Amino acid sequence: MTNDLLAEVKDGIATLTLNRPEARNALSMEMRSALYDRLVEYERDDNVRCIIIRGAGEHFQAGGDVKSFSEMASLSPDERLKMFEKRIHTLTPTILTMLRMPKPIIASVRGGAAGFGLSLLLACDMVIASEDAFVTLAYIGIGTSPDGGGTFMLPRVVGMKKAMEIAMLGDRFDAETAKDLGLINFVVPTDDLESETAKLAKRLANGPTVAIGRTKQLLNHSLQHSLEEQLSLEAQGFAFCASSNDWAEGVTAFKEKRRPVYKGN
Repeated sequence: MTNDLLAEVKDGIATLTLNRPEARNALSMEMRSALYDRLVEYERDDNVRCIIIRGAGEHFQAGGDVKSFSEMASLSPDERLKMFEKRIHTLTPTILTMLRMPKPIIASVRGGAAGFGLSLLLACDMVIASEDAFVTLAYIGIGTSPDGGGTFMLPRVVGMKKAMEIAMLGDRFDAETAKDLGLINFVVPTDDLESETAKLAKRLANGPTVAIGRTKQLLNHSLQHSLEEQLSLEAQGFAFCASSNDWAEGVTAFKEKRRPVYKGN
């Protein structure tokens, strides 16, 4: 496994660290491959109940490796077209896995989340950021359109007109502004980011994993269904959760006026 991505699992929480701090964790081919492999592994691992994605050093993720892009500028337009279309498609399985997997994914953000870094943040279920964090879609700055699902998720979060502004102007937003826009859930003091991320991850990992997974699935697909279809899926989801041990524990704990102890099944 490449050193461009570090992985650790402890107490039901998997932590994935994008590890190219000297390049602001810009996306390498090795990093994107390793990220996908680890996510698929954790999706299937019942011992993993929550995932944290973070960046090493002072930044979360600065998008693609623009330095490597510059080396391709001398290629012909047709060569660049074929190369980048193939390269960008390698991100598709990663984003689909993140949205599909029935486990919560937290982005823990310090410093910059730019370009694909913002698309990656949007693909996570919750975002906790330090006071010094900032976000920018950035692609327009190098004359290209976004990738990584950014154009799918951004208008669903901020609305179409604001998404147009963010994508076309490429402006930078500080953590509090990003929170007001709905891009970030929680902003915490910079020195507390790690501990506050751990608290949030522990809360999710100790929750009813089956119910969290079904809730994530319902919300992610809600805009693609009619009300009637969504009501039907909600009924299926509730029934499925009610067949789990977690549901029985939750109801029993409520009756006994104690805190439930969920096992994730």
